[in-house]
Amino acid sequence: MKNLAVINSSAPYGNSGFRESIDLLLANASYDRPVALFFCGDGLYQLVANQNPDAINAKDITKMLGLLELYDIEDVYFCQHSLQQRNLAASSLIIAGSELTAEAWFEQLSQFDQVVNF
Repeated sequence: MKNLAVINSSAPYGNSGFRESIDLLLANASYDRPVALFFCGDGLYQLVANQNPDAINAKDITKMLGLLELYDIEDVYFCQHSLQQRNLAASSLIIAGSELTAEAWFEQLSQFDQVVNF
């Protein structure tokens, strides 16, 4: 069975990419397909605590992240360079994951048969 990597690289509320990426990830995980979730660029802002989506009449998308544990999705990765550029620490994000250097990031992605970027 082919494995799937999903990359979130866009800001949380400008489009439906985050919701679609999580839907894709959960659908594939429900069929026991090996999956992993990667965050880089502005996609890291999807994981910042204490967001206030009500201020822009949006739904709180971070609640969907609670489903990762339910579907046994444990492979979550953060781009170290993106974290540094945005002055974020992996420990301050609302889900746990592994921080990867650029070299490790591409090495990890190369292990997947399919990669989808949102």
